[in-house]
Amino acid sequence: MTHPSPSTTAARPRTPLAGRLWPASFGARPAGERLAHVRRSPQYRDGVFRNAEPVRMVGAREAAAVLRETLRPSGRRRRTPSGPVPLAVPEVLTGGPPATGLRVTWLGHASALVEIDGARVLFDPVWGERCSPFSFAGPRRLHPVPAALSELGPVDAVVISHDHYDHLDMPTIRRLAGSGTVFAVPLGVGAHLERWGVPAARLAELDWHESARVGDLTLTATPGRHFCGRGLRDRWQTLWASWVVAGPEHRVYHSGDTGYFPGFADIGRAHGPFDATMIQIGAYSEHWPDIHMTPEEGITAHLDASGGTSHGVLLPIHWGTFNLAPHPWDEPVERTLRAAAGRGVTLALPRPGESFEPAAELPTDPWWRPLAVRPGADRPAPGPAAGVGQAEG
Repeated sequence: MTHPSPSTTAARPRTPLAGRLWPASFGARPAGERLAHVRRSPQYRDGVFRNAEPVRMVGAREAAAVLRETLRPSGRRRRTPSGPVPLAVPEVLTGGPPATGLRVTWLGHASALVEIDGARVLFDPVWGERCSPFSFAGPRRLHPVPAALSELGPVDAVVISHDHYDHLDMPTIRRLAGSGTVFAVPLGVGAHLERWGVPAARLAELDWHESARVGDLTLTATPGRHFCGRGLRDRWQTLWASWVVAGPEHRVYHSGDTGYFPGFADIGRAHGPFDATMIQIGAYSEHWPDIHMTPEEGITAHLDASGGTSHGVLLPIHWGTFNLAPHPWDEPVERTLRAAAGRGVTLALPRPGESFEPAAELPTDPWWRPLAVRPGADRPAPGPAAGVGQAEG
């Protein structure tokens, strides 16, 4: 296993004229030494990055079916919460360090702050209002961010799973660019960050199975089953990854976006067991079964990464913040609950902004149920309201 240092990243490449004419939000294509590194990757073949197994992408026929589902009025009502989503204040703003040495704060969608063995790691931070290259169009937040980015304080590392807009947000990266943090990203993604002002010396740009050290932490890029691209001309030109962060005492896993594949068990054998996993359970569809997991597959992925045991706590991510698929807003978490109960998996179900320590009491209140619209209904579904607080900006 290699251990690249942030300081060994290639110098900032000269952006071609065509690239300079594109919107900055599109990022940049790998070039120079970065492109040479990309081409040496075992994952890069015949001019593109490839999954270990073939994936079926959405074609014209599937796209038309998705559009019909999206436009159906009854479906539209169910894809958004019926009222304000209750937010929590992250404990990093109000308390001291985690008593057990590990604390996870879900910030919505795939964004999470992990305080681990005295360090802070921020995964897939998205503070933008829309996950889109444009400020005036594209999927918009279903709830505000739980805390201002500046309120979180310094972080030791920012980890990016891939370059899609709901995981890599240009305005957020630009605000973090001068913070002195290390950015751990998959191969090729560093080109985007350099265009947005991140110094090359602060980039740890990794292939699958490569690691970087940040203080006492080891950050390892591990395989996933997905794809990449921010514009019409750059699909498959950057890598996607899941991530393992290991400290002296604790280990966590973030799946990024991925379809289910046998590699979860390999990741568990090489890097587990994990005290906490953050697993994608939303934005799935029968029209793209290979690139996003269903909730049931997410439970299986957690078990695979745990060596077939129920070790560790699963935080379901990639649901509740953006409307990215035809399924109802609350369906991912409800299906996750049922699947976890049947297989003995321990879940943490925080409100956006809520913190928990995997070794302590976990948030389990079904706060989303009063906001869910059931089939054939024009009003929220009945459900326990205990613990559902008023939204805090």
